[in-house]
Amino acid sequence: MSAYTPSSSVIAARRALAEQLRDLRRDAGITGRELSARCGWHPAKTSRIQDGKAAPSDADIRAWCQACGVPERAENLIAASRVVDSMYVEWRRLEKTGLRQAQESVLDLYRRTRHFRVYAHRVVPGMLQTREYTRAVLTAVQRARGTEDDVDAALDSRMDRQAMLHRSRRRTFAVLIEESVLHTSVADTETMAGQLGNLIEFSTRPAVSLGIIPFHAGRRRSPAEDFYMFDDVQTSVELVSGYLRLTQPHEIGAYAQAFSDYSDMALFGPDARRRLASALKRYR
Repeated sequence: MSAYTPSSSVIAARRALAEQLRDLRRDAGITGRELSARCGWHPAKTSRIQDGKAAPSDADIRAWCQACGVPERAENLIAASRVVDSMYVEWRRLEKTGLRQAQESVLDLYRRTRHFRVYAHRVVPGMLQTREYTRAVLTAVQRARGTEDDVDAALDSRMDRQAMLHRSRRRTFAVLIEESVLHTSVADTETMAGQLGNLIEFSTRPAVSLGIIPFHAGRRRSPAEDFYMFDDVQTSVELVSGYLRLTQPHEIGAYAQAFSDYSDMALFGPDARRRLASALKRYR
């Protein structure tokens, strides 16, 4: 899975929708050129849609079904198209009004979840971040993506969500962090020291299982993108270009297996805290 493109699952879902539309045209006994004429658009558009290279709008699907004489099929196909659209969202679309929107968009999902599994190889996961570390991360994101500067509002939203998560005794957190994250200075020395100290404290909580994957760990697979697993309902993957939501059981199962593989490499308990303490010395 590339960090720069939507997952193969999204591509496969788009192709499956395209194949259904192509089958409707064939069942109607009309050519792509004839369908284009009935819909009032260029034949190249028909080719792009039925080859899965262009996502059809709701209006396109209705026109397609009408041209094929099966208007009753439109709503189900529109619903399927919207599921595909919801799987992958570009950051620029999710953050078009600022970073706070992205923080609040997942609040209901976090509220419903009882067991979190998180893998991180870029930054400390948000649910374990200090306020100062979060500010540094959000500020870097805002500058890199050129979004509206609402870092203070986004920071407050993130901290409120974090407090909500840790107030409940019914939630558990299994978190795996690559050791390289501990040595990646995303903020000043004082902030990094505070964040590592916070991780040490979190690692002693009964509801938190914190694993550190050491440098040069024997790997059966290469590092993945950062991902969050919400019970067995959804896996969210943070790509460079956008945010991926996976809900199919086989997709969730693939990430569950990856999490299990990474867990086998990780250090926990006192061993993990020794790695944290070693990194902390650098900042002190």
